[in-house]
Amino acid sequence: MKNNHILITDDEPEICRLVQEILEDEGFIVSTAGNAEEARIALKEFKPDLVLLDIWMPGTDGITLLKEWMDTEEYPPSIVMMSGHGNVETAVDAIRYGAYDFLEKPLSMAKLLVTVQRALQNVQLRNENVKLRQQLQPVNDLIGDSHSMQQLREQIKLVANTESWVLISGEPGSGKEVAARMIHRLSPRADAELVTINLAAIPVENIAVQMFGSEKDGVITAGSFEQASGGTLLLDEIADMDLDTQAKLIGALRENRFLRVGGSSPVKLDVRVIAATTHNLEEEVTAGRFREDLYYRLNVIPIKMPPLREHPEDVQMLIEHALDHMVSVDHLPTRRFPADSLNILRQYSWPGNVRELKNLVQRLLIFNRGEEVGTEEIQSALGKRTVADVSPQQYTPDYNQSLRAARDDFERSYLLHHLNQVAGNVSELAQIVGMERTHLYRKLKALDINPKNSRKQQS
Repeated sequence: MKNNHILITDDEPEICRLVQEILEDEGFIVSTAGNAEEARIALKEFKPDLVLLDIWMPGTDGITLLKEWMDTEEYPPSIVMMSGHGNVETAVDAIRYGAYDFLEKPLSMAKLLVTVQRALQNVQLRNENVKLRQQLQPVNDLIGDSHSMQQLREQIKLVANTESWVLISGEPGSGKEVAARMIHRLSPRADAELVTINLAAIPVENIAVQMFGSEKDGVITAGSFEQASGGTLLLDEIADMDLDTQAKLIGALRENRFLRVGGSSPVKLDVRVIAATTHNLEEEVTAGRFREDLYYRLNVIPIKMPPLREHPEDVQMLIEHALDHMVSVDHLPTRRFPADSLNILRQYSWPGNVRELKNLVQRLLIFNRGEEVGTEEIQSALGKRTVADVSPQQYTPDYNQSLRAARDDFERSYLLHHLNQVAGNVSELAQIVGMERTHLYRKLKALDINPKNSRKQQS
C-alpha cells in the first residue's frame, strides 16, 4: 500500500506540511489542498485513495464537501475527518455521511498512521469487491441467435486470442463495451485489468493526463495506460480525442513507450488497445479531425456492431435475458410478454438499440400493471406510433411512418401474398422470392408470419 495517494485538505499550512512529511516518510504519495475548491481540483487530477479532510474550513466546510463527494463520485475515496473542535455528535455525523473515521486535533501521529493504514485496507477490500462483482457478470452478454450475432461471437473468439488492436464501431447502445469486455475475458490478458476511459466524458485539456498520467512537483499520478499495464485498455469514443493527444498516442503505440505529462522518464507500454467509436472514422480522417496514421494503427481488426433493427429476431431473447436479470438481481416483479406485444417490439426501429430495450423492460417492470404487458402499454412506453399487423388485402402505404416501418409493412404483405399462393410451402416461396430458405425462415419469424396459417386457409 506504500504507493497509495493521500490528499490532505486543511486550511492550516503547518498541519498540511507536518502530516505530509510524516506520510511521505512512510512511503506514501501525498498532495495537499488548503480549501474545498483546491480539494475538488486535486480529487479530479490525482484520484487519491484516501483524503484527510478538516471539518472547519473557510467557505465550504468539510462535512459539506464529504456529502458532496459521497453523492456525486461513483467510487469516492476513503475519507478520514479531522477537527480541533471535535465532539461525539460531529464524529457521528461524519461517519453517518460516509467518512471512514474521525481524528481529533492535535493529531496523535501513532493514531494517524494506524487510521491511515486501516482506511487504505478498507479501500483495497472495496476495490477487490468491485472486481469480484465484475467477474461474476455473465461471461457472454452478446445475446442473440441471429446469424449476425453468431458471426459476431465467432469473430470475437478468434480476435480475443491475439494481441492485435481492435476497432469496434457501432451505434450508441449497440454493445460496443460488451464486445470489448468479451474480448478481454477470452484473451490471455484476462487475469489483468480491463481499464475503460470514455474520451467523450473528459474535457479535451484533461485527456492526455487521464491517458498518460502526470508528474508534478515530484508527485506521480498514473494514467489509464499504467493502470491497465499487463491488461487491456478500452479507449471509448476515440473520435473525441484532440489532434495533439492523437499525435502523442501514435508515438506511444509506435515506440511502445510514453512520457507522462510533465515527465522526462519513458514508461514502457504493456497493454492491448481496443478502441470504440460511434463515428465513421474514415469520414473523420477526410475531414481532418482524425489522424490517418492513427486510424490505420488502430484499425488492425475492425468489428462492426449490428444495430438491433437489423436483427429483430433477437428481440425476444434479449427481453427474456433482461427479465431474468432484473427479477433475480434487482428483485423486480416478473411479467409476461404475449405474442402481440412481442410483435410490436420486433417491428420497432430501436434507435437506442439494446440499451433502449433494457431500459424499456425495466420501466415496464417498475410500473407494473399486471402479469401481462399489453400492446397499449407497449405503445405508451415507446411513446411512438408502432406498426400494426397488416394482411395482404389491407395493405396501403402510410407515408407518415419511418422508412423501416414502411418496408416491414410491404415485406409482410408481399410475403403473405406469395405464401397464400403456394399454400404455405416455404420451399416454393423461397424459389419465388429468390431467398435462401434459412434466411427466409428468419425473415418470416422476424415479421411474425406463421406459414401454417396459410396452409389452414387453403384447406
